[in-house]
Amino acid sequence: MSNFKSKYHGKPFVEVLKEGGVLPGIKVDKGTVELAGTNGETTTQGLDGLGQRCAKYYEAGARFAKWRAVLKIGPTEPSELAIHENAYGLARYAAICQENGLVPIVEPEILVDGPHDIHKCAAVTERVLAACYKALNDHHVLLEGTLLKPNMVTPGSDSAKVAPEVVAEHTVRALQRTVPSAVPAVVFLSGGQSEEEATLNLNAINQVKGKKPWSLSFSFGRALQQSTLKAWSGKEENVKKAQEAFLTRAKANSEATLGTYKGSANLGEGASESLHVKDYKY
Repeated sequence: MSNFKSKYHGKPFVEVLKEGGVLPGIKVDKGTVELAGTNGETTTQGLDGLGQRCAKYYEAGARFAKWRAVLKIGPTEPSELAIHENAYGLARYAAICQENGLVPIVEPEILVDGPHDIHKCAAVTERVLAACYKALNDHHVLLEGTLLKPNMVTPGSDSAKVAPEVVAEHTVRALQRTVPSAVPAVVFLSGGQSEEEATLNLNAINQVKGKKPWSLSFSFGRALQQSTLKAWSGKEENVKKAQEAFLTRAKANSEATLGTYKGSANLGEGASESLHVKDYKY
């Protein structure tokens, strides 16, 4: 058995995280279901029994939670019904989390699927975020004890790409118009962008001049781990190589939160691959 395995063998993952100074969190929603009366739009399940579950998660060591609401852009989407239902679902989840000592990550994801341009994405993002903060306020959620995990404002997956500076301008403006300064941090999802694309866009966002009262960081899943998983390939002999790949991406994103990332000439395998999956579910 390797040193890596023997060091952590039989130890609960939460304990491993705590020893490394990492706060554990947990996804608490139960996935999406179709919203009746809409053109395939969805709402997120999981509010029933959420309070009891959150109490158990806190006892087990969790300190934050995540709930993903999903909206799409189409000829008539997102509908007002879908925006309202998802905003109030997120707000109810956030209130229940805070009642049980967990910091809620509020995640209204607008899918990148479609041929729309960046202006359409910006308009929809503003509508959705405005509705979310209205709902959070209505539910008396303490904004200082929340995180927002939104999509970046980008063109649709079937539309021409734009420069990181353009993504940054539209993204920051959408946040300025909708997100209260009481929110401590905005942690972006990558939304199917490649690892490098997501990092370059985050870097440009942090270089935008003007009012940005929140910390603008990342909560990438796919765009943090793709090259790491490729390097590892499930083989024990690749553990060190995978750790190095993960450190490279983590360092790049850390620099991007400061607006000092210069890009990488030595991209790891998979770092420039698109991670877009139509109608992404997990």
